[in-house]
Amino acid sequence: MRKSHPVRRAVLATAATVSGIVLLLSLKPASDPGAAEAAGGAAPPAAAQSPQGGAQPIGDGTVTGDAAQTQYGAVQVRLTVSGGKITKAEAVQAPKGGQSDQITSNAVPKLNQAAVAAQSADIDAVSGATYTSTGYKKSLQSALDKAKAAGSSQSSGAGAGAGSGSGSGSGQDAGGGGEAQARTVTGDTVKTQYGPVQVRITVAGGRITKAEAVQTPKGGQSDQITSNAVPKLNQAAVAAGNADIDAVSGATYTSTGYKQSLQSALDRAGG
Repeated sequence: MRKSHPVRRAVLATAATVSGIVLLLSLKPASDPGAAEAAGGAAPPAAAQSPQGGAQPIGDGTVTGDAAQTQYGAVQVRLTVSGGKITKAEAVQAPKGGQSDQITSNAVPKLNQAAVAAQSADIDAVSGATYTSTGYKKSLQSALDKAKAAGSSQSSGAGAGAGSGSGSGSGQDAGGGGEAQARTVTGDTVKTQYGPVQVRITVAGGRITKAEAVQTPKGGQSDQITSNAVPKLNQAAVAAGNADIDAVSGATYTSTGYKQSLQSALDRAGG
């Protein structure tokens, strides 16, 4: 009987081994990400996307828009913002007297609700209250502009604090600059014997940096009294940093109204 040659046996064994390896490789599952996702596996993590749109952030807090004059009286809107959204809108001034009372009581609540729902000044006028609606929207827009300005300041202040927060502790100093961010707050309208008085203050670093009367008695002798008294009251408010200021001689009613409105503004500002 003829024996197999050793070399031939080695060749046959090698061929069998190669065939086995090829078979195993053909059975290995695909590692393609698309195949894994189709089979219900976890897809590769997607890059985080930035918030949609480049809308300017709205700063939290309470902000009062400028008083908008209408044919039937002034309209002024105050907003409360929380979490970057309007949570409350109210008219701190609206036309009064005669038929205006009825129109205001009907229109203002609807306008307030619309402002919160729309989160903007793009709201519809209330039927039968065209002038009030127009004034409301103007004051609302100015309040939103102020809130956006405050939001930008808050964002830039936070960014500066985070960006410079190195081991030297300079980040804390930069963040502390937020104390110098100005806030504008308007006090309640105070009725006096000669007309309304309303004060608006600018607060920065916990101090009054500016005070101004957005409403004062007007007409006849009141014009002269106001032009003399109000600048002195404004200066006194900034100097004192509170509502404990002296009345201006010859302007008792205006001074009293000023102090009351100033105190309400300070209460809103938290000082």
